[in-house]
Amino acid sequence: MYAAKLHLVSKLPALADEVQFADLKNAIEETVEDVQKQIARMQIIYTLLDGEVAHGSIHGLTGLIEDAFEAINEQQDEPELRDLSIIFYLQNIESVEMASFQILQMAAVKLKNKHVNQLLKENYDEAKADRTLLLLISSKYITN
Repeated sequence: MYAAKLHLVSKLPALADEVQFADLKNAIEETVEDVQKQIARMQIIYTLLDGEVAHGSIHGLTGLIEDAFEAINEQQDEPELRDLSIIFYLQNIESVEMASFQILQMAAVKLKNKHVNQLLKENYDEAKADRTLLLLISSKYITN
């Protein structure tokens, strides 16, 4: 998750510059801020657990992000379709993040560290809020 978050936060600002729908641009900018907070919390967790970032395979999540950006770039000539693609892929990414943070929360129960549990809960809650915002934006976008 950590590596995927770093990858995502490096990609999203450029995406925000390409959207047509102002609400979507604001949501992307808010998501960048949230991801930066989530990364900071994850760094705290690593410190609390005296752990290091694993450098194993990250191709699954970063691959999903890259596939999303490739699909979005294919819609360059159709701004409405591109914006809908952005909303679709960002919702999918947020769903994966929510699931990942839920699993991490369940695993963290074994650690009996309330601070770690709280940090993971905050990350989950932010991912959930971002996904809900994207759902609202997609509804508004489609009805406009």
